[in-house]
Amino acid sequence: MTLTLGSGPLGRADGSFNFDLKGASPAHRLFLQPYGLRVRASVRGTIVLDTLDAQLLHETGIHPRLYAPKGDFRVEALTATDTSTHCPFKGDASYWSLEVGGETLPDAVWAYETPLEPAAWLDGLAALDPKLVDAWFVEDERATGGLRDPYHRVDVWATSRPVEVLIDGEIVARTTAAKIVQETGLPPRAYLPSIDVLVAAGPGSGLRTVCPYKGEASYWTVAGHEDVAWSYEYPLAECAPARGLWSFDDSKDGVEVRIG
Repeated sequence: MTLTLGSGPLGRADGSFNFDLKGASPAHRLFLQPYGLRVRASVRGTIVLDTLDAQLLHETGIHPRLYAPKGDFRVEALTATDTSTHCPFKGDASYWSLEVGGETLPDAVWAYETPLEPAAWLDGLAALDPKLVDAWFVEDERATGGLRDPYHRVDVWATSRPVEVLIDGEIVARTTAAKIVQETGLPPRAYLPSIDVLVAAGPGSGLRTVCPYKGEASYWTVAGHEDVAWSYEYPLAECAPARGLWSFDDSKDGVEVRIG
């Protein structure tokens, strides 16, 4: 389970405890936790953060955010801006632009220089906008798809339950050899052998996406519907049993996945 989403103890969903967590603590919860490993971040091909003191901020309804001592950033590349934002749980944030490779990236780094008392432990720490990061490195390995939430997990289970995929009412795939991928914060998904796709199928548009927990996904066209299915040809270890299997995007109009 994740701490901050869904039914996690810092999430917004109801849960059952043998103590009054909901009533005895604020509805919006913060939890700062040492990451414990060396972390580096590359922006525009330049390492802008190198820290042994990374902290993960878990915050209700938000994916974990990495904070580090401001001195562990390339401080010579930071220039204060006039931007300020207010968080009712953390306080007022100050911002810095980041100059790398002759380019100025405005408001790339922020910090709560005078945090509210309940979040006083943020004093001296700063965060980097993850949308700007080309690559994260944990110790000496690149973190595929970005930093991971240590409370997020993926499990793959073989099932003999029948699985059918319908597109526009037509059965396009049917199997009794699916794998069910159970991932934190997401509903279980069925992954099917491509041999059990019953209609014309082939490569998609070339779209590729990267998941920190499963790996890089390739997309497929089925029954003329582009990028309606995806697979992990070289998955990360947690998702290895689903290698090469196809899952269908049932959020698209006309797509239905039935698990018996």
